[in-house]
Amino acid sequence: MKILSGNVKKIYLNYLFLALGSAMISSIYSLVDMAIVGKYYGPEGTASLVVVAPIWNIIYSLGLLTGIGGATLFSLKSANNNQENKNEYFTVSLLFSLLLIIIVSIGLFYFEDQLLIFFGANSDLIKLSKTYLLPIKFTIPFFLLNQMLTAFLRIDNNPSLATISVLSGGIINIIGDYFFVFTLDMGILGAGIATSLGALISILITLTHFFSKKNTIKLVIPTKIFKKAYLIFITGFSTFFVDIAMGILTIIFNRQISKYLGNDHLSVYGIIVNISTFVQCLAYGVGQASQPLFTTYYGTKKIKLINKTLKYAINSVILIGLIWTISCIISPNFFVYLFMKPTNNVLEIAPKIIRIYSLSFLLLSFNIFSTYYFQSLIKPKIAFIISFLRGCLISGLFILIFPILFGVDSIWWSMLISELLVGIFTIFNLIISQNKMNNIQFIY
Repeated sequence: MKILSGNVKKIYLNYLFLALGSAMISSIYSLVDMAIVGKYYGPEGTASLVVVAPIWNIIYSLGLLTGIGGATLFSLKSANNNQENKNEYFTVSLLFSLLLIIIVSIGLFYFEDQLLIFFGANSDLIKLSKTYLLPIKFTIPFFLLNQMLTAFLRIDNNPSLATISVLSGGIINIIGDYFFVFTLDMGILGAGIATSLGALISILITLTHFFSKKNTIKLVIPTKIFKKAYLIFITGFSTFFVDIAMGILTIIFNRQISKYLGNDHLSVYGIIVNISTFVQCLAYGVGQASQPLFTTYYGTKKIKLINKTLKYAINSVILIGLIWTISCIISPNFFVYLFMKPTNNVLEIAPKIIRIYSLSFLLLSFNIFSTYYFQSLIKPKIAFIISFLRGCLISGLFILIFPILFGVDSIWWSMLISELLVGIFTIFNLIISQNKMNNIQFIY
């Protein structure tokens, strides 16, 4: 679908449908694993996967760093008909990804115990967590490269294949989870195997793009590799930080919950992490759907089309936030039964926790989407500030000090207050950005 010559609403909705499908299925790996393992082991199984969650954040965020950063620059060069230079950014993105894969692999193979303990695991959980990670450690390249490559597929006019690849991997993961965990009675090891198989299927399907007629991506010998890697890094850093920040928050939450509350509360937080991750992935979908449009329209200076796309995207993230907040408030224990075989204590404590935390979803998706918007308009500083405030500084500070100042239960309010403050900052900068563009003579 030609971005510059088609109807904006139709193009956006087409990209949105495909991106949301891809984003939702990409979160299936952790969602299904936690649900199946929670049903098999109970709260202990759910809690064991909570301490693994930051590892997924690290892997996926690094894929977003090289994928979104490289694809944004690839798209800008495409808009200027610079075919050779755009493929240099793809090549450098791939090399950058391979380097990151090596670093992550070394970390997991040689410092696994130390990482899991740092992420909040105690002696009761670490054995289960390590068993789950055993097959994952050998398939790290599949996860990171698929995240990176699908970003380029969306820019290269093949978003449907990106969705199909992730969807296929998700289906394999779902089927494999039940088969390996319950049918073969392999427990948490089976969940890890199923997840790895799903990632393998996804990457194989993704690679078919490079043999299709749609493909304009190719490997070239890049010039000024370090400069291009730096540009990819700074362009993709805000999106990377959105995801890595979720891992940072999970670590802080894990450690605080382990310190003040215990494994039952940690298992409930595991449910929240998965719901929040799903909402976050939907926000990624809106950002990834609108990013090619924003980048192309900005590169060709079509301000009216930027404004139309922005309106559609903001309506989308508002609707996402409302749906998931209302769902959690109305039926919190539905999610408890979905993700585990609960004890009476878990059923007693979960509703209040889930209802309070879910209020943050009202602004979470908007704040995350805004980083894609500013990044697409080559405003990485603002995008990073938003990511840093919501993902580390304000939220992390509140998680640490709320239990001390207002009691242990106040920890569940920390994310709502954080998202609210960041939302005010985001809206202020969004208005400034729009006013500046409207005062420039653009081509309509």
